[in-house]
Amino acid sequence: MSQYPINKHLPKASKLAYGCMGLGGGWNDNPVSPEHISQARRIIDTALEAGINVFDHADIYTFNKAEIAFGEALKQSPSLRESMYIQSKCGIRFEDEAGPGRYDFSAGWVTQSVNGILKRLHTEKIDVLFLHRPDPLVELDELASALSSLHSDGKFDFLGVSNMNHHQIGFLQSALDMPIVANQIEMSLSKLDWLNDGVMVGTPGYQNNTYTSGTLEYCRLNGVQLQAWGSLAQGMFSERGLHSEQENVRVTAEYITTLCEKYQIPSEAIVLAFLLRHPAKIQPVIGTSNLERIKACAKAPNVTLTREEWYSLFVKARGHVLP
Repeated sequence: MSQYPINKHLPKASKLAYGCMGLGGGWNDNPVSPEHISQARRIIDTALEAGINVFDHADIYTFNKAEIAFGEALKQSPSLRESMYIQSKCGIRFEDEAGPGRYDFSAGWVTQSVNGILKRLHTEKIDVLFLHRPDPLVELDELASALSSLHSDGKFDFLGVSNMNHHQIGFLQSALDMPIVANQIEMSLSKLDWLNDGVMVGTPGYQNNTYTSGTLEYCRLNGVQLQAWGSLAQGMFSERGLHSEQENVRVTAEYITTLCEKYQIPSEAIVLAFLLRHPAKIQPVIGTSNLERIKACAKAPNVTLTREEWYSLFVKARGHVLP
């Protein structure tokens, strides 16, 4: 298997990661039930059997319940922990009596969050701790000190970030005594500004790009693993896309159907193969709780799209010819 940046730190990490946001029974106040725990176990088993061994969490997912359900499954079968890498995120706070929804990289909140993550997951450490979204009020030295203490205590092995541009990553890195090993951002056939940024330079409309120019290159130059959340585009290009009112979605879904026939794999695998074909060695994070779709996604690394197929997907999905 060709090496990804993350394999320098997690040698056996799979090319796909499983996103656990759908575990725990939904975004409600209902308690975690035995069925939710059973569902988590079925998903863990299916992912591992399909060759996916990186599991992506966040402390906020389904109001902590995703980690609880997953952790209870691990508690019932502790040996599973040896077969996987676990990453989780902290830093987002919901609205409460103290204030609105906000981001919090204060030492106290990060420390409390990590301890909560470990307790819910029934694990002594997480392999990668992610800072979920940039906190405008971050005190860099305070955060760095808290992370250093947590790392020294063995509560996480490596540090990642989520939804950050390269300026923010570089600024944070300047205060740390450990490398930032991953950056998780939204990347898919439906979210293409990370590619448009590179092909629209000097053309009208370039200034409307929502992606911060240079982030892709920074991550590649510095060995930062790019992880793609939303990688399946919420099923936009599956069979239902064939009936979309959006021409670019419909045309792309039709072309994906032809590629499915050629490679004899499901549409989910083609959508992910688009990301995998990029030389940045992007690691897609899939979030489906459908066991058959997990198996379908796992076929993506078996396909290498040609340059022409990759560009056809890009141009059809963006809905405009290249400049």
